[in-house]
Amino acid sequence: MLEIQVEEAGDHTICRPVGELDAYTVGQFREVLATFAGISRLVIDLSEVPFMDSAGLGALIGGIRRARENDGEVAVACGRPTLTRLLHTTGFDRIVPVAENLEGALEALYASGRP
Repeated sequence: MLEIQVEEAGDHTICRPVGELDAYTVGQFREVLATFAGISRLVIDLSEVPFMDSAGLGALIGGIRRARENDGEVAVACGRPTLTRLLHTTGFDRIVPVAENLEGALEALYASGRP
């Protein structure tokens, strides 16, 4: 089971999936990410995701692509060593900033220099 918490905080939005991101739950995650297409700043906080497979990674990349197509900035917070390793191994961290915690992701998000 996957729960997705969304927090509007000033001029950014935090999306926090809670649970496993896999082939069984990815549809729900993909739908929520699609609703963020017009948001200017988005942080995806993976701190409560114990496992993510290739379907979850694909949904994450797709959501980031849609946000960027609409001139949005995205950063990811991920303090779980296994997920961080997955993000580094796949080169995901070369397309979007990945920080160890929410504060670091917010810093990366605002470092883009957007108003």
